[in-house]
Amino acid sequence: MRPQAFLARVQERGEYPTRQEADRAARVVLGLLGAHVVGAERAELAARLPETYALILLNPLQAVEPLDAERFVRASAAWIEGATEATARWDVGAVLSVAADAAGPDLLRRLLLQLPPGYDLLFGRLAPT
Repeated sequence: MRPQAFLARVQERGEYPTRQEADRAARVVLGLLGAHVVGAERAELAARLPETYALILLNPLQAVEPLDAERFVRASAAWIEGATEATARWDVGAVLSVAADAAGPDLLRRLLLQLPPGYDLLFGRLAPT
């Protein structure tokens, strides 16, 4: 996926007025996500993202421990200037739903197996029953 297309989708889903806001959210969310997914799945997702964002995913922000979905949102709010928990949830959803589209259903399923419960909703998907 080309960087312009990725950012355009994030901007549209997040209803951001500028590409810069979409870029800021994408960098933080993918940086945090990269600290929570590992191995072949992280590398495979990175291969499906534009290079700039792939590098962010592969060189993540440091996480002391795995974060559940709610704490992931709070951590995103802490990293995004001026964000609240509510706006961070929106940012996370915009970025991760575009990442989920890029990943496709099989890779997304494998990624979700690495993450605590609740991340399926952050990716804009429902957990399989």
